[in-house]
Amino acid sequence: MPSRPLHGARRQPEEGLGARPATPPPESAAAAREHVRELLLLAGVSLDSVPAADALLVTSELVTNAIRHGHGVTAFRADIADGVLRLSVADANPLPPTARTGSAEHPGGYGWPLVQRLAERVDCTTRADGKTITTALRLS
Repeated sequence: MPSRPLHGARRQPEEGLGARPATPPPESAAAAREHVRELLLLAGVSLDSVPAADALLVTSELVTNAIRHGHGVTAFRADIADGVLRLSVADANPLPPTARTGSAEHPGGYGWPLVQRLAERVDCTTRADGKTITTALRLS
């Protein structure tokens, strides 16, 4: 199934999540945030800073959406290099995320626009068996 470009995102050919081993998929957004929190501390980023808050919010949204709409997290990777946090979250749903408006019957719809607003870059790569969303967030 061909993928369609996302607003503010560039499609990339699927190449896995990188040469280094990926972190085992977190079972919850809280577990993913804890992993990113540890990376931020190791990189000397204050957890009280706006960039740290943005990074933790994007982490939470990507993992929550993968669990809620993507049939679960199948791969997760987070690393920091040159002052940029790169997050990759893969799930088992090949459909790209879409913006939606919440209602009283179906609240929500704010997470994906937040991810697009806070991240410097957002890429979505689709495959027959799922997708990977990769973001880059500047930490300074």
